[in-house]
Amino acid sequence: MKKKVKTVPDYQRPLMLRGVQISIISAVVVLTLLVSIWNAADLKRVLNRSTQQYLYDVATQTAREISETMQHKMEDLEVVADSVAKGLAGVSDEELAEFLARKADIMEFSPLLVIDRDGGMVSSGLHDDLEREEMQDILNLSVVKDAFEGKVGASYLEGQEIIYSVPVPSGGEIQEAAVGIREKEKMQAMIASKSFSGNSLSCIINIRGEVILSPTDLKPFMQLEDIFKNDSDSRVVNEIYGMKENLKSGRNGMLKFTSAAQEELYLSYNSLNINDWVLLTLIPADIISEGLDRYVLRSFLVLGFSAVAFLLLLMIVYRLFHDSRKKLERFAFIDEVTGGMNQAAFHMKYLELAPDMEPTAYCIVQLNVKKFKLINERYGIQEANGILRYIYQVLERNIDRKKNEFAARSQSDQFFLCLREASREGIQARLDKIFADIKAFEDTDVPHCELSFQQGACMIDDPSRDITILQDRARLAYQYGEMGTENLCMFYNDNIVEQMKKEQELNDLFEKSIANRDFQVYLQPKVGLESGRIEGAEALVRWNHPEKGFIFPSDFIPLFEKNGKICQLDLFMFEEVCALLKRWSAEGKNPVPVSVNLSRQHFQSSRCLEPFIETADKYGVAHEMIEFELTESIFFDYGQINRVKDVIRQMHEQRFRCSLDDFGSGFSSLGLLKEFDVDVLKLDRLFFLDMYSEKAKDVIACLIDLAKRLHVKTVAEGIEDSRQLEYLRSLHCDMVQGYVFSRPLPVQEYEGWIS
Repeated sequence: MKKKVKTVPDYQRPLMLRGVQISIISAVVVLTLLVSIWNAADLKRVLNRSTQQYLYDVATQTAREISETMQHKMEDLEVVADSVAKGLAGVSDEELAEFLARKADIMEFSPLLVIDRDGGMVSSGLHDDLEREEMQDILNLSVVKDAFEGKVGASYLEGQEIIYSVPVPSGGEIQEAAVGIREKEKMQAMIASKSFSGNSLSCIINIRGEVILSPTDLKPFMQLEDIFKNDSDSRVVNEIYGMKENLKSGRNGMLKFTSAAQEELYLSYNSLNINDWVLLTLIPADIISEGLDRYVLRSFLVLGFSAVAFLLLLMIVYRLFHDSRKKLERFAFIDEVTGGMNQAAFHMKYLELAPDMEPTAYCIVQLNVKKFKLINERYGIQEANGILRYIYQVLERNIDRKKNEFAARSQSDQFFLCLREASREGIQARLDKIFADIKAFEDTDVPHCELSFQQGACMIDDPSRDITILQDRARLAYQYGEMGTENLCMFYNDNIVEQMKKEQELNDLFEKSIANRDFQVYLQPKVGLESGRIEGAEALVRWNHPEKGFIFPSDFIPLFEKNGKICQLDLFMFEEVCALLKRWSAEGKNPVPVSVNLSRQHFQSSRCLEPFIETADKYGVAHEMIEFELTESIFFDYGQINRVKDVIRQMHEQRFRCSLDDFGSGFSSLGLLKEFDVDVLKLDRLFFLDMYSEKAKDVIACLIDLAKRLHVKTVAEGIEDSRQLEYLRSLHCDMVQGYVFSRPLPVQEYEGWIS
C-alpha cells in the first residue's frame, strides 16, 4: 500500500508563500541594515584613525616649533653672554644697561639682566609691575644658581613668565650670569593655536602636573582630573594611567576621552625636551568627522530600536528562569547567618574583578573575633549570630563599592575583606575606623560585649594568583605576627615563609633533641640580700644542637607554646632538675630550692600537676625544693581562672612553692596578689631600667612593702649594678637575681661558681 503524501491546501499556499516572502524580505532588510551600519562604523573607525594621526602629527610639529623657539632664545642669550664676556668687559654699568636694552628689545626679553655672584646686577630696565624684591627672588632661583656652575637652563616664575639663564665666562671662570625673562603675554602668543582653525587649546606643564604656561583660559587644564567622565570604560582609565607613565618617561602620545560636558576630545601630550616640560593640547575629536558622526549615530539608533524588539522577546524567557536562578544563587552564594556574601561568593567576586586589578592596589584582610566561643557560651547561639550579623553590617557600610571593595563571612567568626588600599598605613587606618564603628554599637540591640580581632592582611601583588592562596597568606600573617603587636594588623611577607620553614625545621629536630638531651639546664642564682648567700636558683632551658649550635629560646619557646610541645619540654626540664637535686644530695652538697617554669598550656587540664609529682617522687626530691614559676598571662585567661586557682591549691597541698614571674612586664594587676595564693613575687627587670627617679623608687618601695604585708617573698630580676643592689637592700627586698651576681650558667660552671 502506497504511503499517502500530506499536501498543503490550496487556500493556505498564498499565505505560506506570503510568509516566506516576508521572511526573506525581513531578513534582507535586517542584513542590509546591519551591513550598512557595519560599513558606517568601519568608515568611522578608519576616519578616526586618520584623524588621530593627523592631529598627532600637527600637535607634534607645534611642540617641535615651541621647543625650537625656546632653544633659540637660549642660544640668543648665549650670544649676549659672549658679547658681555668678550666685547663689553670693563665698560660702565650705564653702557652695559644700554646694550642690554637694545638686545632685550630685539630678542623680546623683558627685562634682560647681567648678575654677578655677589648679587649685583645690571638690567635693561625693570618691568613696570616687577618690584626690586622680585628681582632678589630671581637671584635665588636654582636655574640662576646653575648658570654660575656653567649650565644653560630655563625655568618659570609664578606669574607664568619664562626665565632663561646662561653663564658669562670670563678668563676661565664664571663670575656673572645673563638672565632673560619673557613676558606672559609673549609666551601665551607662542603657544596660541595656529592650527585646527583656532579650535585647539595648549598648555605647558611639568610631569608633576604643575602649570608652567597657560593660555588665557586655564580652566580646562586646572580641572584636568574632572574632565574625564566617571564611567566604567577601562580603556580610557588605562590610557590615562598610560599617559601619566609616558609623561614620566618623556614619551609622547595622544588619548581620546569624553569630557564632563559630553564632548569628545583628544588630548595630545608632547615632551618639549626642556627640563621635564610637556605641551598639552586639547583638540575636538569631531574637527574633521563631525558630519559623519551624525550619520553613524542615526544608524546606531535604528539598530538600537531593532534590538529592543528582540530584547522584549528575551525578557519573556528571562522571567521564566529568574526566580529559579535567584533561589539557586541564594543557596550557593548567600551566608545563612549574615545574609551577605559567603566564602563562595567572595571567590566569585574576586575572580570577576581580578583581571582589571592593578598589582598592589588591593589587599585581602582576614578578621577573626577573639574568644568568640566565650561569647557563644555567655549569650547563646542566637545572640552570638546576631553579633556576627551586626559585625558584617558594619563591614558593609565601611567598604566603598565604587572602588569594587567587598566583604564576606567565611566561617564561624572569620570575616574577609577585599579593600582598595595600597599602603599598610592606609589599611590600618581603615581597620581602626571599622573597629571603632563596631565598638560603638550604634543602631543595634545586640549585647554590648567587648570585641577584639585578630588581623592579617596580604597585598595582592599578582591579581592572577588563586584567591585561596591569598586568603591563606592573610591568615598566616596574623598567626606569625610579631609579639607585642596587639590590635595591629599583621602583613604577609617573605619573612613569614622563612619563619615557617625555620619552625618546621625546629619541630623536626625536637623529638631527637629530647632523646639526645640537647636541651640543657642553665642555672641563675638567687642571692638573699640579708644573708648574702645563695637562697635559690632558676632553671632556664638552653638548646645546644650538635649541628645547629645554640638556638635562642626566643626562637623555639614561642613555637613550642603554640604547638603544645612546651609541655613535653617543661617535663623534660623538670626531670633534669630533679636528677640534679638528687645528685647534689648524694654528693653531700646542700642544694637550694630550684624554680622551674610552668607554661600556661599545662593548665588546660586540672590534673596537670600529676606527672610533676610522679617525677619528683621518682627521684626522691623533697617537694619544698621545687618552685613553679607562672607568668602573669596565665592569670589573665578568664576561661581557666578557677582551674588555675585549683592547681595552685594542689601545689601547696603537695608542699611545692609557687611564684608569680615577670610581674610588671605586661598589664599586671595588684588584684593578682589578692586572688591567687602565690609564695613569691618576681619583679620584672622593667621596673629597674629607670629606678632612680623618685616616682620609680616609690612604686618599687610600695610593691615590696605590699608583698611583705601579704607575707609574699620578693625577688628582683635583671639587677645589673651595685646602685640598684644597695637601693633594694635598703627596702629589705628578699632576693636578687641578675648579672650583678651571675648570668645563667651551665650546671658545671654553676657548681664551680658556688664553690
